[in-house]
Amino acid sequence: MNIVEVLESFGKRFSIPAIDSNAVIQEVNVPKSAKILDVGTGMGIMAITLALNGYNVLTGEPSEDDSIYAKQDWLENAKRAKVDHLIKYKSFDAKNIPFDDGSFDAIFSLGTFHHIKEADRPKVIKEFIRATKQKSIICFLEPNQKTIDMIRETDEFHPDTADPSKYIQGLNLISKRINGIHFDAFVYEKP
Repeated sequence: MNIVEVLESFGKRFSIPAIDSNAVIQEVNVPKSAKILDVGTGMGIMAITLALNGYNVLTGEPSEDDSIYAKQDWLENAKRAKVDHLIKYKSFDAKNIPFDDGSFDAIFSLGTFHHIKEADRPKVIKEFIRATKQKSIICFLEPNQKTIDMIRETDEFHPDTADPSKYIQGLNLISKRINGIHFDAFVYEKP
């Protein structure tokens, strides 16, 4: 399947974040040979969108996360999109990524940063920096207010969106913001 077919067949819950994710993937233009980590698997939207763009992806989330956003059948979605062979899964916590320094060329995180406790957010960003190589991309996609309002129609206690830029002062990152239709991307390059 290609991205258009997936967007048409998977429904709004998948396609709304996938549209913005796909646009960001096109803009940041990570090499196809890149080693990519997707943090916060959920339904598999980010991992599947990356795979549809020809990337091999490692994805994961904490094994103890029992929220409605985790424990979704991402693998079934990946099989349906015919990209399951490009995605591997490993349970891990974003505060303590179990990979060596400089393991990844890019880290993506779709809609997860605002679910991380505020006190843990600086640690998560430092872990992303530690786990990426020089000249790598770190990308957080966070729902904009319109999307948060839409989510709160069915989940009134959904947390507010979080701006990762609030936590990067003094970390020597080149930053860029890409405003999307429903999700804004906070893209950092590690010089």
